[in-house]
Amino acid sequence: QVQLVESGGGLVQPGGSLRLSCAVSGRIFRLNGMGWYRQAPGKQRELVAAITRSGSPNYADSVKGRFTISRDNAKNTADLQMNSLKPEDTAVYYCNAAVNLYGPAYSSDDYWGQGTQVTVSS
Repeated sequence: QVQLVESGGGLVQPGGSLRLSCAVSGRIFRLNGMGWYRQAPGKQRELVAAITRSGSPNYADSVKGRFTISRDNAKNTADLQMNSLKPEDTAVYYCNAAVNLYGPAYSSDDYWGQGTQVTVSS
C-alpha cells in the first residue's frame, strides 16, 4: 500500500515562508515524477510545481521565483520551499507522485496525499 504523507502547512503572514514535505512509503519499484498541487476554496486544483526523477523542476507562473521544489530519491521525499508568500497562495496543498510498483515493464500510477492547509493572512 503506497502512502503519501504531507507535513509543514500552517498559518503564516504575508511575506513569510513555509516548507512543505512529502514522504512516500510502501513497497514500490521506482518513484518517478513528483509534484505539488493546490486547491483554493471554489477553485480547481492546480499544479504548483513538479520535479522529474532526475531533478528537473517545473513551476506555475504564479510561483516562479518564490517557490522551490526539491526531492531526495534515497528517502522518497519531495519538499516545497515557499518564500514571499501571498494571501492568494492560501489553499490546501497536495503532494502527487507517479509510482511504478512492479518494474520496468509496467507503467506508473498516480498517488495523492491527503493535503495540508496553507493559510497566508495577517
